[in-house]
Amino acid sequence: MLISDFDFALPEELIAQHPPEHRDAARMLVLDRARARWCDERFAGLSSHVGAGDVLVVNNTRVFPARLVGRRVPSGGVVELFLIEECGEPLVWEALARPARRLQAGALVVFGDRRLRAEILATRDDGRRTVRFKCEGDFHALLEETGRTPLPPYIKRAAPEDKGRPNEDRERYQTIYATNRGAIAAPTAGLHFTPQVLEAVRARGAQIVEVTLHVGYGTFAPVRVEEIGEHRVAPERYEIGAEAAAALNESRALGKRIIAVGTTSVRALESALDGNGRVRAGAGDASLTITPGYGFKIVDALVTNFHLPRSSLLVLVAAFAGRELTLAAYAHAVARRYRFYSFGDCMLIT
Repeated sequence: MLISDFDFALPEELIAQHPPEHRDAARMLVLDRARARWCDERFAGLSSHVGAGDVLVVNNTRVFPARLVGRRVPSGGVVELFLIEECGEPLVWEALARPARRLQAGALVVFGDRRLRAEILATRDDGRRTVRFKCEGDFHALLEETGRTPLPPYIKRAAPEDKGRPNEDRERYQTIYATNRGAIAAPTAGLHFTPQVLEAVRARGAQIVEVTLHVGYGTFAPVRVEEIGEHRVAPERYEIGAEAAAALNESRALGKRIIAVGTTSVRALESALDGNGRVRAGAGDASLTITPGYGFKIVDALVTNFHLPRSSLLVLVAAFAGRELTLAAYAHAVARRYRFYSFGDCMLIT
């Protein structure tokens, strides 16, 4: 199957540039796979689709301010580092550099009040840099103070902090249950949840289980091959606690549904199964690249935002719902002026 089979036309004005005023005000396209039909609803009514004994699985990863804007020493030229992943050595990171040509091996960069500094150790042709940080104080505390919210590139507006305003994106580009720091992008399907929606789900007799998958650059890396079978999504670290695994296994044994919130939860769950189809507690790497033909073993329903054309995330959704049905639902969403991508509306696929 070709990546061009997952293309669709999307007017630029449908790409959401701001979150809705209220998190749960998003529209929700409910897609019924068995009946091959859909209906238009609101996310605030999600609980009406949840039954007693079902398990709603959310990803509690927390986005850290991975975008660092600093100045080269001694020239003072402005440069940016976007942290991708921590290397095995303390304070050594892989980062994307902009402009990359200005940051060659040996270059020095300072950030903020100069308590945080970086040296470029190595370069790559794709713009990546290996960076060693030096800091006066706790590194992560300085990141929180100095770093900027890593909004996706299709959000074209300037970040509030770039205009000297308080950064509301720090709150809205973060789920309300985010606790485990480590993601460079939000698990965006979870951005719609409010305490009221979670309580309504519990009132239906369903459980809410948290897992962790730290969203990395690989999830959003472009598919650069035409044959999707040749593409591989980079591994991402996940962890599932003992209580969460027990709740999931018990629910499955009782024939109840597992409802994954976001493609990241899907990858964590499907990666954590043992040979008997039971969820294993513990940490590991989610290395699955899910494409049409994949047999889902634990996920029964999926809450997900609308994804980029020709992306591995859209391919995963199509693997779950079927390519033709998925693209037909997307065409309906475009015609009905749904809002797309991170701050946009969502789907519930049952």
